[in-house]
Amino acid sequence: MHPLFQLQGKVAIVTGGTRGLGLAIARCYAQAGAQLLISSENAADCARAEALLQNEGLSVQAQVCDVRDDAAQARLVQTAVARWGGLDIVVANAGVGDPMRGSLGAEPEAYRQVMAINLDSIVRLCALAAPALKARGGGSLVLMSSLSALRGNRALGPYALAKAALSQLARNLAVELGPDNIRTNAIAPGFIRTELAAPLLADAAFMARRLQMTPLRRPGEPDEVAGPALLLASAAGAFINGQTLVVDGGTLITDGS
Repeated sequence: MHPLFQLQGKVAIVTGGTRGLGLAIARCYAQAGAQLLISSENAADCARAEALLQNEGLSVQAQVCDVRDDAAQARLVQTAVARWGGLDIVVANAGVGDPMRGSLGAEPEAYRQVMAINLDSIVRLCALAAPALKARGGGSLVLMSSLSALRGNRALGPYALAKAALSQLARNLAVELGPDNIRTNAIAPGFIRTELAAPLLADAAFMARRLQMTPLRRPGEPDEVAGPALLLASAAGAFINGQTLVVDGGTLITDGS
C-alpha cells in the first residue's frame, strides 16, 4: 500500500460498523493498519462483526452503543483512548432510514427519531471526540451524508434534511476545528449494493429507472465508499477539509440520458 494511504499507528472509531458501508470502511481501515473500534446497538451484530474481522487477522474490537445515548457514546471514545492510547479518526456512520414519505406529513415522534439518530447523535459524537483528536495533534472526522442531501426528494424528507445538515456540519467543524489540525468531511453515497438495498435491487422497474439516472449504469459497491473514506482519513487527504465527497457513479450530475 502506498504510504499516503497507510493508517499504521492510527486509532479509529466507526459507528454502525457491523454491516454495510460501516463494515466495509472498518475492514478497509484495519487493512490499512488502523486499530479499530466498531459499534452497533445490537450485541449480536457486534459479536458477529468482531469475530469476522478478527478472523481476517485485523485489529478490531466491537462495543455496543446506542448513539441516542450520550453516555454510551462517551464510553465509546473512552474505550478507544484507554485501549490504544488515543483517537485519530471517527467515522459517524450509524443511522436509520426514513419511513415517512415526505417532508410535511411526518409524525412528530418519528421525525424526532430520524433527527436524533441521523443528526443530533453525530453532533454529540463529534463534540465528545474532538478533545481526544486534539490531544493527538489532529485527526479526521468523516460524516456519512447521502446523495439525498444534494437533491430534492419526494419520499425522503426528514432523512434528506438530516443528511443535508451533516454536510453543513462538516463545513462548520472544518472552520471551527481546522486550527487544531482536525479535518471534517462528509461522504454522500448514491445507490450502493448493501443489505438494506436488497428490496430495491430486486425491483426490476426501480432498477431500470435508477440505472438510467446513473451514467455508470450500475449500483455502487460498499468498497467503493470505503476507498474514499480511506482517502479522507489518511495522509492522502490531508488538505481536504469541509467537503462533501459525492460517490454516486455520476447520478448527481446526469441529465438522465
